[in-house]
Amino acid sequence: METREWDPARYIETKEDVIAHLEAALEENDNELLLRTIGHIARSKGMTQIANELGVTREKLYKSLSLKGRPSLETVIKLFDILGLQIKLVPKSLPVQTEAVAQ
Repeated sequence: METREWDPARYIETKEDVIAHLEAALEENDNELLLRTIGHIARSKGMTQIANELGVTREKLYKSLSLKGRPSLETVIKLFDILGLQIKLVPKSLPVQTEAVAQ
């Protein structure tokens, strides 16, 4: 039996998949995970096509989305625009307050 490394990019097919992956990464509050997730999403849509639409080389896009690359906010916003997404802010959920039970 032949095996290959699991690649999340192979399973990101729809806009809903993209959103679910991004939301899951954001919930973890882990910058490296978020960066890797953005890279998986870009690869799922085709790095050459994304790079062309961003106006950069494929190599520069790979480098930018690497853990050492740290893409600019401008690049991330443009990438989201290409994917048909926008960043939207919502109030952070507050932890549920429990009242002390009187004894």
